Amino acid sequence: MEFLRGLGHDAIRVTDRLPRHAADVDILSVAATEDRVVLTQDLDFTGLVATGKQQKPSLIILRLGSPSVEHVNGILRSVLPLVEEAVRAGAIVSVDADRVRVRRLPIQ
Repeated sequence: MEFLRGLGHDAIRVTDRLPRHAADVDILSVAATEDRVVLTQDLDFTGLVATGKQQKPSLIILRLGSPSVEHVNGILRSVLPLVEEAVRAGAIVSVDADRVRVRRLPIQ
């Protein structure tokens, strides 16, 4: 969280708002209400947002080979400025080791 805050983002953990094992739909509801972006490695969120026909919340899905904090932070430092506009408008962003894909919401 401190890394994202250091980049100027108002980042929180799910557990700042919900119980530790909150349902994905509850996490998405809080994110949409608070106009937040869900940053996750859990692909289940993609299906929920894509079928929800809503413009928010945006998702950033990390699909990286190395889960090390240094690697993830390096990728985020590079990718976040590139996808900021899309995420503000509503998007699902998938970040792989060698590419970034952006799908605007709602998914048609």
